[in-house]
Amino acid sequence: MVKAALITPMYLSVAWTLMVSYQLFTETAVTSVLGQIDLYLPAASVWLASRADMIVFIYAFAWVFVLSSVIPSAILGKERSVLVQFFVCLTLTLSAFVLLDVLKNYAGNPLEQLLSYSFLFSNPVIAVLYLSVPYVFMLGIDLRGRNKRKREKERIANLTQDYLDNASATEQKGQELV
Repeated sequence: MVKAALITPMYLSVAWTLMVSYQLFTETAVTSVLGQIDLYLPAASVWLASRADMIVFIYAFAWVFVLSSVIPSAILGKERSVLVQFFVCLTLTLSAFVLLDVLKNYAGNPLEQLLSYSFLFSNPVIAVLYLSVPYVFMLGIDLRGRNKRKREKERIANLTQDYLDNASATEQKGQELV
């Protein structure tokens, strides 16, 4: 419980920062990638450009999904309830949207300084890397989980085999004594 109390603010701060920054720069990155697609596949680019808002939403949702899946697990552990996880995720999501609006309305100059970094995402390579970050996280989490389950199955199989070997050896010694 103490660990969660100490680490929770850090996790929430990092999650909120990542969610807000992803929301700020996703549109620029998507626009950059769509512009690059236009050079090679103009017909596809027109179709994708007409759905740019949906594409931005999907990429923003991917980051929110990753963070809202990982953060409650890290904070609450395996004993988390669905209702508590929902409220943690809802709080993260709402705070990202509300505070982004507050920053736009009241922060002025600091927000403009932050947004001045959006030129980085006009480079299609950087934009693609940036947009792929939540998917890389998801893949990493899945691979880590699979490897952990595989190691656990192997450990259980080894324990079972050791038990059977010991039981067999004990039985043989018992028969030799008779």
